[in-house]
Amino acid sequence: MTATAEAGVAAPRMGPVPTALRLGALFGPSVFGVTAAAVALPEIARELHAGPAEVAWVLTAHALALGVGTAVFGRLADGWGTRATLLIAAAVLAAGAVVCAAAPSLGVLVAGRLVLAAGSGGTAAVGAALLAGVEPADRPRVLAGYGAVMAVFASAATLAGGAVTTWLSWRVTVVLPVLSVAAVPFCLGLARRPGSRRFVDAAGAAALTAAVSAMLVLIQARTLDLGGTVVAALAAALVLSGGALAWRVARRPDGFVPHPVLGEAGYRISAVIGAGVFGGLFAAMYVVPQVLAGEHGWNVLKIGAALLPGAVVGAALARRAGSLGARGGRLLLAGTALAAAAALAAASTGEGGPWPPVVAASLCLAAFAVTQVVITGEVSARLPMPLRGAGMGLLNLTFFVGGGVGSALAGALAESRSPSPILAVTALFPLTAAALATARRST
Repeated sequence: MTATAEAGVAAPRMGPVPTALRLGALFGPSVFGVTAAAVALPEIARELHAGPAEVAWVLTAHALALGVGTAVFGRLADGWGTRATLLIAAAVLAAGAVVCAAAPSLGVLVAGRLVLAAGSGGTAAVGAALLAGVEPADRPRVLAGYGAVMAVFASAATLAGGAVTTWLSWRVTVVLPVLSVAAVPFCLGLARRPGSRRFVDAAGAAALTAAVSAMLVLIQARTLDLGGTVVAALAAALVLSGGALAWRVARRPDGFVPHPVLGEAGYRISAVIGAGVFGGLFAAMYVVPQVLAGEHGWNVLKIGAALLPGAVVGAALARRAGSLGARGGRLLLAGTALAAAAALAAASTGEGGPWPPVVAASLCLAAFAVTQVVITGEVSARLPMPLRGAGMGLLNLTFFVGGGVGSALAGALAESRSPSPILAVTALFPLTAAALATARRST
């Protein structure tokens, strides 16, 4: 048996490979919301008459809602059960896709992306909770297979984005995460864990969402032409919501942000490592297509094809990471993140033509694929069953908030400088992740 029998409910008998394929297919399309959509940004900006900073919100809003969606639906999975939560998330994802496909303006597109990403985060959260429930004896094989599937999605995303944008429309590209819905029927047999029926801490969820949203908007306050009064109000909202969240965690240790999870140093370090890798990826996937299209005249199909070989290498590394164990996997994570940081710094000089940015983005994709496998494996092995949904959801929230900060920062910097130099700032994200991964491995 692959999935653990939880709360007295026997899980269906299913081998490690079918389990990995199902969960990878459920989680994998969420990658398209970032890397595939990033390739389409030049076309979106052209058709909707948007500037570089404005179009960055196609990624930033997605990162915000994806992160919040994973946290909220992860907690709902603990309270309502995985099956009901998965079905609700799939419905939200489909509704967001409809809004995006028909969006007449950038504002409506961003709103649709918020809904779509929340649903995508929900399917990812349930997938992560189910992955955390795999029996310890089967976990290495499931993680290796899951890493391979995730890496296939990551490696195909840029080419898929370029091909779909060129041959169909960017509108189809931005809704590719809806492919997760096709995997839902195949995962219902795994989603047998009943909910605890405990209170869902709506106040804690609201405080966390408000704090994250205010932070991301403040980063782009200048590019959004926000007045001093609005900026002051946002800063106050950030301080108040952050304080309310801290108070809520202290008052309700079992609330939306469980104190037993947040209080573990290893969990916090893992979350920051993932945030650094995701921040580098989101920023690179915003900047690099702009560099290749604006400075070198590449079309979206050529951009996607150029990024494919490096992403395939990332697929192989991710599969390898699943079988290395904790120490070996952390070393591989640190190495790929450090290589990505070095490549981003080199590409920021603008020397060497279009290929240094391609290499940098490809290494960011590789670091992303390895991080998914290594950190998910480490954290899921430590989380107690009643907190799996919440713990994995908050972990992914931190990852995607890091991604949102990366793309928002890149968009803000794009208002005052050319794209290539922004990659030097972007390099700080994976560099931080590499340093923490190395320090964590040494302890």
